[in-house]
Amino acid sequence: MSEAPAAPPTGSADTATATATGAGRLDLLLVPPRARTGWRVLTARVVAMCVVELQKLRHDRTELYTRAVQPALWLLVFGETFTRLKAIPTGGTPYIDYLAPGIIAQSAMFIAIFYGIMIIWERDAGILTKLLVTPTPRSALIAGKAFAAGVKALIQAVVVILIAALLGVAMTWNPLRLLAVAVAVVLGSAFFSCLSMTIAGIVLTRDRLMGIGQAITMPLFFASNALYPVAIMPGWLQTVSMINPLSYQGDALRGLLLGTHAHLALDYTVLVAAAALGIAAASSLLGRLAR
Repeated sequence: MSEAPAAPPTGSADTATATATGAGRLDLLLVPPRARTGWRVLTARVVAMCVVELQKLRHDRTELYTRAVQPALWLLVFGETFTRLKAIPTGGTPYIDYLAPGIIAQSAMFIAIFYGIMIIWERDAGILTKLLVTPTPRSALIAGKAFAAGVKALIQAVVVILIAALLGVAMTWNPLRLLAVAVAVVLGSAFFSCLSMTIAGIVLTRDRLMGIGQAITMPLFFASNALYPVAIMPGWLQTVSMINPLSYQGDALRGLLLGTHAHLALDYTVLVAAAALGIAAASSLLGRLAR
């Protein structure tokens, strides 16, 4: 007679599986999993920080409304008056047309240049310390805040463009050019917000930052091509204008919106480099600010 089939092992395989599973769970308790890295994770964290910053607008939109008044006054008062005077040579372009892109760049800078005050407030409220103990890199924290400033500046840019259109400024409505305008506005705002956060990391107090911000805002504005062509500036001021990112932003916006001659490749190279250097500088001083 043939032998009866051997009975299957009872519970041995299940026991081994359970043991392996338990050991795996124990390993997770003893050895933490590796942090996810890579550009995708970094990009996701930058976007998350940007969204967190923009969520603040849901609770208080007053800043956007009040800041929209100043560029409107520049166009309505300054632009209309100097267009009638014809005192500033703009190469055949009506002065108010020449001014509109410069006011977009100016309003973006004015929003971003005091962004360091917000990060000092977060330090005083204890929020910054909590953010720094998360796995998010410091560069992602700074970049998120910088690009949030850029999105706020885009809202101002839309206001200026609409007012300029009502005043009869001949601007392009090409979607690709408007997209390039948005990129230039965001990059310029990112640099100036990082400049503000870098200064915040040096001076550490809101009062000092306010004083320095007010001291450098108007010189940056007037030492650019926002109000008048670089060619009519004194020689020393032309040199200052050449190292002022606001001039390159204004040149790009003017070329895209009005179709005038512009050095777009150089403009965007300078804006990208300035934004990257600004993020690196502000990130290196973030730890000092949180002490």
